[in-house]
Amino acid sequence: MSDSSRDLTLSSYSYELDDQLIAQTPLEPRHQARLMVVSKDNKDLALANHLKVWNLQTELRPGDLLVMNDTRVLKARVRVRLTSGRLAELLLLEPQGNGRWLCLAKPAKLMRPGDFLWMESLEQEPMRLQVVSNDVETGGRVVQFSKCFSDRETIEDLLERYGEVPLPPYIQRHDPSDAERYQTRFASRPGAVAAPTAGLHLSDALLDALNQKGVQRTTVTLHVGLGTFRPLENEDLRNLQLHREWVEVKEEVVEAVKDCRARGGRVIAIGTTTVRSLEASFLAGNGSMHAFKGPVDLVIKPGHKFGVIDGLLTNFHLPKSSLLLLVSALIGRERLLALYHEAIKRNYRFFSYGDAMLITPEAILPSARH
Repeated sequence: MSDSSRDLTLSSYSYELDDQLIAQTPLEPRHQARLMVVSKDNKDLALANHLKVWNLQTELRPGDLLVMNDTRVLKARVRVRLTSGRLAELLLLEPQGNGRWLCLAKPAKLMRPGDFLWMESLEQEPMRLQVVSNDVETGGRVVQFSKCFSDRETIEDLLERYGEVPLPPYIQRHDPSDAERYQTRFASRPGAVAAPTAGLHLSDALLDALNQKGVQRTTVTLHVGLGTFRPLENEDLRNLQLHREWVEVKEEVVEAVKDCRARGGRVIAIGTTTVRSLEASFLAGNGSMHAFKGPVDLVIKPGHKFGVIDGLLTNFHLPKSSLLLLVSALIGRERLLALYHEAIKRNYRFFSYGDAMLITPEAILPSARH
């Protein structure tokens, strides 16, 4: 099989990871996480510099532009009681209008259309819900809430009272501090069911220091949902599709990118969700950035030509994930896996609460540029 064929097979994005390297707790302060800095390509695919996130101050230049995802994680995991008395769980994904929400249900087979559920929480009155229909695409359920809970903003207070932070299943430890620590410091728009984890590394102190240096910043919104975190299943990635996620790229972001280009700065995306947002706005503009708002199901995999970003701060991602495909599109699958093996040798911490990788403009494949 040729290298290009391997790039489009799921098994080519597998690697072995000791469970001990899956970060269970975040480091404090946030910027104390380790940072693998990937610079220009060379014969040693695993060559990188090993710093701390705090050292972003030395890696970024005055005039560079950081683009961050300002989504805020909802307490979207709620416990419900079935008519039988058994406890079950919903994970709210996205609004469907008139108080209806698409949810992942566990166990889904016990929640049939027409069934009533009672949402429960300590010190709260039970609230009755009803299963409206099955959702074929996700395997989830559409659930009727009160019509006043019609969007992400109106349901946030309800979820604060009844819900829990939806930590990924590989994080075994749960703590009240997760309500604050599993949010970025710039989270302002409620709607995600998972954090844009690269942004978790940026502390107030680091953001202030970068501002003092003359590094500019702006925000997009992508409400992280099923498209980002659901595992891939099909070995053939040529026709890969992802569940849509809601994105907004405002006109001020388009202007910030133009201004950055004009002054010779570099556009550095904080996280893969930011990359998807920016690249979606580029595609929506048919080759130039345009303000954009709406659902996005963009798949970024090897062969994609990037039209906006010059660099990326990202975490170390799960095997066989769409996020590995995206990073491979920037620097090449073989190099990415070599860097991951080096990170494992050096005991980097992986996944949501783990360490970070900075892909510099020099590291990006020439063939990946638009």
